[in-house]
Amino acid sequence: MTASQHNASASAVGYLYQVNWALVELLERAPDRPDQAISLETHDDVAWEQSGSPVDLLQTKHHVGVSTGLGDKDTDIWKTLLVWMNTAQPTDPQGPALILVTTSVAQPGTAAHALRRDVRDTATAAARLTNAAQTSAAENTKIARDRFLQLTEAERQVFIARVVVADGAPGADDLDGKLARILWHALPVSNQDTFLSLVWRWWAGVALDMLRGNRARVSAREAHAAISHLRDQFSEDNLPTTVELADVEEATVIAAHGEKVFVHQMRWVEYNEPNLRRAIIDYYRAVTQATRWLTEDLIGLHELEKFEDNLKDEWARVFADMVEDLGIDADEAAKVAAGKKLLRTLRDSTAVNVRLQYNEPFFARGRRHHLADGGGIGWHPDFQSRLEALLSVAAPSAAAEGE
Repeated sequence: MTASQHNASASAVGYLYQVNWALVELLERAPDRPDQAISLETHDDVAWEQSGSPVDLLQTKHHVGVSTGLGDKDTDIWKTLLVWMNTAQPTDPQGPALILVTTSVAQPGTAAHALRRDVRDTATAAARLTNAAQTSAAENTKIARDRFLQLTEAERQVFIARVVVADGAPGADDLDGKLARILWHALPVSNQDTFLSLVWRWWAGVALDMLRGNRARVSAREAHAAISHLRDQFSEDNLPTTVELADVEEATVIAAHGEKVFVHQMRWVEYNEPNLRRAIIDYYRAVTQATRWLTEDLIGLHELEKFEDNLKDEWARVFADMVEDLGIDADEAAKVAAGKKLLRTLRDSTAVNVRLQYNEPFFARGRRHHLADGGGIGWHPDFQSRLEALLSVAAPSAAAEGE
């Protein structure tokens, strides 16, 4: 790996760490800040807000390997102080707290160590930083040091009194564990990894909206409600959706499944092409979702089979009514129209759910297509004879390919 590639990788990890730390910060401190909210890249890397005004500004620093960056003359300290001197009104004693969250560990005898929450000595920290600013010859911190020395001694004291060093923070690879500890009381008895992955997924969407400017902040109460909603999906009468529409590569899925039996069945009743494409996506999501649930022991095979039996029973009733209403002399146009109506009716039906509280429409739609793919149900009144013809054509073709 070249030096530039390494730097880019480290920067990407650092930025991801900032985003993910914001979730940890939000959930860990939310119980004490129910009326506050957190933002990204608005007032600072991360910020706590009260009625839109910042109360805490957080800078995050992530390091891999050797703990560095917290000596009195080190770059991390001075880069962070420069950001705050430029943006956080450093001489205002009523300004927001300024918190450096870093994976590095402050050593005794340093200004950073004197600014930890547990051993605060802001006067000593200010004196040590003043000495470092005066004696260091490092070019990469010169602007920050000069700016610091432009403050009066009293202003430096006010500024540094607002600074907190939260050192020894867990690294990027440890945030999963920290999140699990924070949410310990909310974790489901089983499938904890799946639950946590859904929490991270929720946060990724929220964070992306903030970074794009589509939302300004997320409140502690909103986060609590979102976590509660996710937790409810792991109850006995519900299930989590882990295969979202956004996960599907539409063109790839349609190309892979466009000639399956259930697609032929829909074409026999002249189902319109846009909705046929959506049906293929429903089929793919439902089959993939069921596989994941089974793999993760979120549902039993017997429960899934019972659900499909209920779908078949629902279909059989309306199919029988359709055939009766058509009569024996119905022409092809009437059969196609009736079959299309049947398909649309069951497409919009929410009468049968896999669990009482799980009512995601794609799943029932997709499992109906799964049943149609196996020939268990159909839409055209003559679907069974058509299936026999279709499969008899496919069988010789398969045999020829094997020769």
